[in-house]
Amino acid sequence: MTPSDVPSVDPRLVGEDLLLDVREHDEWDAGHAPGAVHLPLSEFVQRLDEVPADRALAVVCRSGHRSASATAYLVAHGRTARNVEGGMLAWAALGLPVEAPGGRPPHIA
Repeated sequence: MTPSDVPSVDPRLVGEDLLLDVREHDEWDAGHAPGAVHLPLSEFVQRLDEVPADRALAVVCRSGHRSASATAYLVAHGRTARNVEGGMLAWAALGLPVEAPGGRPPHIA
């Protein structure tokens, strides 16, 4: 499965899927979607058992490329997953909520 073949979802239609953010720690700290679960791509395979297997996943990164790879991996391993089109850049551009720790103004790094 190539990244262009993975199932995808418009950020506005994520719905009840568990949002899985695969960006690295500094990107997450700069700004992320409320309620998202953080699992950096660099730790993805080793920590995948931390992700509930009984939930549909919407996978996001900065622009959608890394999350497409993670989505392909998940689908190949029997998980229900969709790549968030355009990543957090699209999420923020659509005015969807973004937060940062400590009350700092969030931004997408």
